[in-house]
Amino acid sequence: MVNSTFGGAEGLGNVCANGGALSSIGVSWTVLNTVISYNRAVGNGGNPAQSGTPGGGSGGGIYNDGNKMTLRLGGVLMEYNQVNAYGSAIFFVSNDHTGNIVIDSSVITHNIGGSWYPTYPQISNHDDTPIAVTDSIIEE
Repeated sequence: MVNSTFGGAEGLGNVCANGGALSSIGVSWTVLNTVISYNRAVGNGGNPAQSGTPGGGSGGGIYNDGNKMTLRLGGVLMEYNQVNAYGSAIFFVSNDHTGNIVIDSSVITHNIGGSWYPTYPQISNHDDTPIAVTDSIIEE
């Protein structure tokens, strides 16, 4: 994906149970020179769903779930995305622990909500997920 905008301004964001802007299972993404902002993952209870909830609510900007996959971001601005469960900016779970994340020349900031941030704020992943970050800002 190149030179795209998902949301971009208050009131223009997208809404989904998981993955406010991008959501996939078992798909590798390369996202370049793209704005992902003001999107919301509105489900509740995570996946698998907690008892008494519909589930979802993860990945305010990007939801990646599956096995061997790679998420590559280059020149991406992710801000003001929001979740009810996990990964206000990015939810990335490689079930067989073979996936990885590569972030270069990107800014991930001011995303709202969620928990389970073992490595970087706003990014939910297994603690053994390799994450390579260069020339980027990742902050609350």
